[in-house]
Amino acid sequence: MSTTSRHLAPVLAVAALLLAGCGGDDTDAVSDAEPEVTEPDESGDDGAEEPADETDTDDGSDATSDGAETGDDAEAAGDDLADVQVGSTALGEVLVDADGMTLYLFTNDSDGQSACYDDCAAAWPPLTVDGEPVAGDGVDAGLLGTTERDDGSLQVTYDNSPLYTWASDSDPGDVTGQGVNDVWFVLNPDGEAIMDSDDAAAGAAGY
Repeated sequence: MSTTSRHLAPVLAVAALLLAGCGGDDTDAVSDAEPEVTEPDESGDDGAEEPADETDTDDGSDATSDGAETGDDAEAAGDDLADVQVGSTALGEVLVDADGMTLYLFTNDSDGQSACYDDCAAAWPPLTVDGEPVAGDGVDAGLLGTTERDDGSLQVTYDNSPLYTWASDSDPGDVTGQGVNDVWFVLNPDGEAIMDSDDAAAGAAGY
């Protein structure tokens, strides 16, 4: 072997080792890069699903809750619209209208028909309804009815007695029409006229 060959042999061996080392590094780099590409895709999918679920749940529950409350408030308001109720007065518990104004019967009425028209009806406005009368607490719904007046309107009756308010009563609970002309009287919840009371305004001025 020549001197030149002896010097080249070690150099070639080192070069081969260097080339082999570089090849190994490239393989490892490619292997390490593959999981890095997969991980961002998986985390991106998870992030998109979570906000979608939260939005659907919140919107659905809120809408149902609001609707239920509105429905309950509407039913509660309807309970206050009874056409005939029971009110407390100086004469005891008597029938009153939806505004709390005292109701009266007219002893000149007969067979459930009203005998009060014209000037009489101006002083004693009949209690009328568009459909079936509604009973409030303490009122016997079975005693409620209606009678048709000459103008076609429906006047509320209780135990077959047409009901009226009195134009001179100004506030709920007033009973100034009691005993007027000895033919106008308040009614108790049983539909009976209250006639024997020291608090009655018997003989008071009126129609």
